[in-house]
Amino acid sequence: MYCTRCGSPLAANAIFCSACGQPTNSAPDSALAPSVHFPPVPGFQYAGFWLRLVAYWIDGMAMLLGAIALLGLFAGPLALLGFFRNFNARMDSADGAFEAGFIGLLIGFAVLFLAGAWFYYAWMESSRHRATLGKLALGLFVADLDGHPVTFARATGRFFAKVITGLIPLYIGYIMAGFTQRKQALHDLIAGCLVLRKD
Repeated sequence: MYCTRCGSPLAANAIFCSACGQPTNSAPDSALAPSVHFPPVPGFQYAGFWLRLVAYWIDGMAMLLGAIALLGLFAGPLALLGFFRNFNARMDSADGAFEAGFIGLLIGFAVLFLAGAWFYYAWMESSRHRATLGKLALGLFVADLDGHPVTFARATGRFFAKVITGLIPLYIGYIMAGFTQRKQALHDLIAGCLVLRKD
């Protein structure tokens, strides 16, 4: 059986399509009502806004420590080369090559940090743990709309969907996790994901 909206294969006795959320033909009439009620994932609860916020802070600290370690990895060899000894003199020189190189170094570090953040979130959330360190500490994990593990590709989509979430003023895209029916932030809705915890 296939979804009538997106054509994705449907699990046996599925009430909703796991790809787009469209009610299936086997859904009861109450599920097809204008105010759709999504069935809970058996044995789990949706993780609320505050739990997710604390997990985000823990992950932020982990990322900060990783960035400091990465910076130390670069700064150590540069210090041995005397890079910082004449830093001010080089910055004041008329030669713009040093400034361009320094800006390039900063951009390279930012790109490396973004790649590290992407790999950290996507790999951890698609691993057997199904969670980042922050989520693991609070007993949370990421799942698809049926409660199944997410693939690396879906976890990657969820990570980059956070860019769209972050563009919405006043953090409304994140605050949505506090008042949507399945406690989904905007990036969860985009990627078709849930953040769950055990009952």
